[in-house]
Amino acid sequence: MTEDVQARRFVVRGRVQGVGFRWFVEREACLLGIAGWVRNNLDGSVEILAQGTRHQLAGMHSRLREGPRAARVDDVEVSEAKSLAGLSSFRIEGAW
Repeated sequence: MTEDVQARRFVVRGRVQGVGFRWFVEREACLLGIAGWVRNNLDGSVEILAQGTRHQLAGMHSRLREGPRAARVDDVEVSEAKSLAGLSSFRIEGAW
């Protein structure tokens, strides 16, 4: 039995820019087998679109709450997102 693929939008707030947060997210997503993207927002938050099974997304959520060592995560906002057909890899958007 295969689990249905779902998508979630995460917005992480705190000290999450300039601390390697996008690279941390990319690595964790690859380890978990999640597709999607991560980008910095102008308001200082980091936004992630993640697509995977419920189990994979729960794993991503818990890792986002921890963040990399140099980061300070104050809040992780989660919302439903529309699954994107053909999304098969994870990438950093807007990196230099």
